[in-house]
Amino acid sequence: MQYRKNILRTLAAVLLILSSYAVQARDKQNMFNPVNSSVTSLSIAPDARGGSMGDVGAATEADVNSQFWNPAKYPFNIARAGASVSYTPWLRKLVNDINLANLVGFYRIGDYSAVHSSLRFFSLGEVYLSGMDDMTINPYEMAFDVGYSRMLSERFSMAVNLRFIYSDIKYDYTAESSAGKAFAADIALYRLGYFMAGSRECSFGWGLNISNIGSKISFGGDDNSEFIPTNLRLGANFTIPFNEYNKFSVAADLNKLLVPTYPKQEEDEADNDYEDRVQREYYDISPIAGIFKSFHDAPNGFKEELEEIQWSLGCEYTYNDRFMMRAGYHHEAANKGNRKYFTVGAGFHMSVFTVDAAYVFSTSQTNPLDQTMRFTLGFDLDGMKDLFGRRRR
Repeated sequence: MQYRKNILRTLAAVLLILSSYAVQARDKQNMFNPVNSSVTSLSIAPDARGGSMGDVGAATEADVNSQFWNPAKYPFNIARAGASVSYTPWLRKLVNDINLANLVGFYRIGDYSAVHSSLRFFSLGEVYLSGMDDMTINPYEMAFDVGYSRMLSERFSMAVNLRFIYSDIKYDYTAESSAGKAFAADIALYRLGYFMAGSRECSFGWGLNISNIGSKISFGGDDNSEFIPTNLRLGANFTIPFNEYNKFSVAADLNKLLVPTYPKQEEDEADNDYEDRVQREYYDISPIAGIFKSFHDAPNGFKEELEEIQWSLGCEYTYNDRFMMRAGYHHEAANKGNRKYFTVGAGFHMSVFTVDAAYVFSTSQTNPLDQTMRFTLGFDLDGMKDLFGRRRR
């Protein structure tokens, strides 16, 4: 009899432990609540320099790829004109044909302003659709933008970008469906100041970029429009030169998607009531109203609002303005996507071109971003003009 009681007690303890694990798993599932948007490829860092510093770039030193991070930095470029092309094989741990390509260029007008433009193309490769009409498709997303930036003082600048967005990644590929189109704008600010630290002239900059402020994106065959990834990026950068040949920079960025949280269904809420609430509290919200709503609509209040903020830290060592080594870390809360990874990279600058590479080390082996690489090739167009001009003479 005592032996049977011990067995029952053991079974009861096992069932209690299993039920505890089940409750924890359910709680974790209920807590997972990322902010959703369409055209998510617009949020992918396109270039290797920013990508190797943990996805940092709002206030780093100006370069040809400032269009994505903060276009207000362009008037502070030393070069008068430049262009670059970047390539990222995306999610290589899952598939081998998803790629992001980015082309960007700028031209400084006089000493105080600049025009700039970029074209990005995100391809999902070949996708096979099975069903009554078996077919192979090649979905993709692209965005083209142009912008203007101007220095309002010797230390402060502002920029505006206008963007056209096209997405062929649809929910279905029936005859009624069609690709989505949207228009958006960026507003950016940048300030760069200098101060003395002993005998060294150091620099401190901060930057702000609110990107993808615009219309929702609509796909043919779907009555509802989706939010595009409107984003608030705020960053700071500190650079200290050790001597004539060596300098070191530390930068940090904060990011928050300005998109409302998709409502979650309550336990005792009927399906029809939930669908009506989603329509009223999400799909019927305008893009501008959605920006303001994104600051106070998290189900768990202010704590969850703070969890929606992603942060990044990055550093860069430069030798003789020729060779660069970089590293960084990117953090996202576990219940908002759990994208946590370290990055490393290097760059080599010649008189007229720059080569950069970046590599991602995920903190989780199951993270599909692990082992992601980026490559960027940049050109100093003004330097190329002078170089070829001297050769002709």
